[in-house]
Amino acid sequence: MEPLFSGKDLRRMIIPLIFEQALAITVGMADTMMISSVGEAAVSGVSLVDMINMLMFNILAALATGGAVVTSQCLGARRKDNARKSAKQLLYTVICAGVLIGIIVILFRKPMLRLFFGRIEADVMDNALIYLTISAFSFPFLAVYNACAALFRSMGNSKVTLKVSILINLVNVIGNAVCIFGLHMGAAGVALPSLISRAIGSIILYFLLRNPGLDICFLREPFHPDFGMVKKILYIGIPSGVENGIFQLGRVLVVSIISGLGTVQIAANGVANNLDSVGILIGNAVNLAMITVIGQCVGAGDEKQVRFYTKRLLAITYIPTVLLNLVLFLKLDWILGLYGLSVETTNLARTLIFIHNGCACLLWPLSFTFPNMLRACNDVRYTMIVSIASMFIFRIGFSYLIGVQMGYGAIGVWIAMVLDWCCRIVCFITRYLHGKWRTMAGLTAAAPPSPR
Repeated sequence: MEPLFSGKDLRRMIIPLIFEQALAITVGMADTMMISSVGEAAVSGVSLVDMINMLMFNILAALATGGAVVTSQCLGARRKDNARKSAKQLLYTVICAGVLIGIIVILFRKPMLRLFFGRIEADVMDNALIYLTISAFSFPFLAVYNACAALFRSMGNSKVTLKVSILINLVNVIGNAVCIFGLHMGAAGVALPSLISRAIGSIILYFLLRNPGLDICFLREPFHPDFGMVKKILYIGIPSGVENGIFQLGRVLVVSIISGLGTVQIAANGVANNLDSVGILIGNAVNLAMITVIGQCVGAGDEKQVRFYTKRLLAITYIPTVLLNLVLFLKLDWILGLYGLSVETTNLARTLIFIHNGCACLLWPLSFTFPNMLRACNDVRYTMIVSIASMFIFRIGFSYLIGVQMGYGAIGVWIAMVLDWCCRIVCFITRYLHGKWRTMAGLTAAAPPSPR
């Protein structure tokens, strides 16, 4: 078997993705620390809106994933022209989606906050409205950025996205510092630099992809909708978008449960959400690489390499994840001290992080990295159904049961989250063992080794 990806290829792809994820997390932590200087009402308002933002972000990212799967399969099959056509179709699809989502959020921002979070305190609501309104204007730029970044990753070129990410995050952090500490803009001081940085990032990546020397680029010709190609993108993107959207909606509903428990619970949950991303940093990077690697193996019609790289990427995820979380636990008290929160809020945040990151060492890669292999094999409806069902039964149902009815609050909510992970793992491993994904990917017969 001639490998499609050498160890050097994988390192060249994954290491920049790890740094990119680490950068995003660090900047997110810096944002939260800076806004915490304004007060816990501002922290609570921003953390609540971040849940809605993640809902919208994941819908847009799912469309980019659909495009990445299609282009990766085209590259694996050595169909460069189709890969380029799919890139342009993806661009216009995500622009339309980003504009539409932004308009809907702006028009219904206040009812949306009331629907999800109920009668939250007035000062929390004021901060949330400001932050959500400005964030909504960035959705079209974010859609273009996600799509362009996904296309670069499909080519195995994650260095470009890392460099652009460094630039836009520098703009974001410096802008936050100026707007919060210098101009005293409060929640708007976090949202406005994010809008500007996303606009800059999307413009840079778009013009970089106009280079005709790249395997995937935006062809310099009049645009004509190719509904067949768009259908292929949406076949992956819509189920993934529904899955990610419902998943984040479930998180919003769970936070709405927490929002009725007071500012301490909201703030601790927001800080814990911020820090738990550190524990799954490696997994999030490999998630992106899994789409490219397995997509190209499917395009090449090579089932052996699909299985080989699935196992290899999971191994790459597990060991660093355990080591990273050990370091985090050792430094956790110092990190939490940087947020300047009350003792009660800090103690609760510490407990939540230990629940999440301790269990993540064993469960998270199989629950979230592994199903990207199924998605890259076009088996997207199954992952969607499992994720939605598990979300409503465990993450939401048991959150209410353990968190509210049994009185465990945010701790009960996070225990329910771990139960959701366990359900997902059982379902995804069962699907893999039954082999239905082989038919979905067109791998019904053994394929010859693919030339490098």
